[in-house]
Amino acid sequence: MQNFVFHNPTKILFGKNTVPAIGEETIAYGEKVLLVYGTGSIKKNGLYEQIIQSFKGVGAEITEHPGVQSNPLLSHTRKGIQLAKENNCQVVCAAGGGSVIDEAKAICAGATVQHDVWKFFTGKKSVKAPLPLTTVLTLAASGSEMNSGMVITNEETSQKFGFANKLLHPKTSILDPAVTCSVPADYTAYGAVDAVAHVLEFYFTTVDPCTPVQDRLMEGLVINAMESCNRVLKKLDDYQARADLMWTATLALNGLTGAGLGKVGFPMHMIEHSLSAFYNVPHGAGLSAVIPGWMRHYAQLNSKRFAQFAERVFDIREGSEEERASRGVEALSAWFTKVNSPTTLTTLEIPKDDIPRIAENALALANVWRMADYDKDKIETILGNCL
Repeated sequence: MQNFVFHNPTKILFGKNTVPAIGEETIAYGEKVLLVYGTGSIKKNGLYEQIIQSFKGVGAEITEHPGVQSNPLLSHTRKGIQLAKENNCQVVCAAGGGSVIDEAKAICAGATVQHDVWKFFTGKKSVKAPLPLTTVLTLAASGSEMNSGMVITNEETSQKFGFANKLLHPKTSILDPAVTCSVPADYTAYGAVDAVAHVLEFYFTTVDPCTPVQDRLMEGLVINAMESCNRVLKKLDDYQARADLMWTATLALNGLTGAGLGKVGFPMHMIEHSLSAFYNVPHGAGLSAVIPGWMRHYAQLNSKRFAQFAERVFDIREGSEEERASRGVEALSAWFTKVNSPTTLTTLEIPKDDIPRIAENALALANVWRMADYDKDKIETILGNCL
């Protein structure tokens, strides 16, 4: 285990009937609130009215910034920043899933500076004094409600870039599993895939040979993500299953899983971001198409690690180390298929001829994230395994 510092300042309010607390939690940081949300689902399921009533109850002055889309756009983020500045907003509240929270974080960072927010994503500027953020989570997936990361798509350059800064942790996040009961089956599955991907990125990229505590934690989270997702898909309003999936997704990327692992990377996300940028596919759907191909490539290089994963997560114990590693990859791919998440680029209707262009785009993010071991040829090889 490597040396590490674990510090997560986000306060979590978890459970039924916690949404009405958002006004009090937010007003602690200022009366002028920018409320960021998506394309209307919170109005259909009644969440919007709960939030508005909570803010009215504490005398908050609300400026609304609706319309955040899946794979949030830089242009819309810039509009939110302008709104926050024009209305002298003191705090931002995000009501939505990872896309909404990510855009809200970018607004928090951009609202207190004069330069363009995209400079944060290209590494040209560092976050120093962002606006505080509170959130009401509506989708179990990204973990953005309890971490410091965010991802935005620059539609002008077809670049989907992300970065993290410790000052971007939400102050308070409200997690009421009942809110997620209206999420349809497809996006429930995509969210579970995203949570699994966050764990696998750390699990398979650490170079530390002895991480038994983290291994068991990560393996358990993968099992819980799959099992709770299966239960939800059988009954979409199963509160306990929704609760299990929601907390699993939060724990998958709140800093605990990576603690002690040393240097890790996000190669699967790095490649998928290009799919989202070019084709606007749902993030989880893109990940389930990339993960098996990436795993097939790396299982040949580190069969011991992949065999361990196969044994502990899927109870695959027979055959050689290489055979068990391969069967574990296919077992995970089979689960993606079971929950109706795409497992190939072909399923996403992405042509083979586009692979060089996708790889070139992904390489730009690999450079920003300092993933020097990935060149265009390697990315193309991995994408070839995803057809």
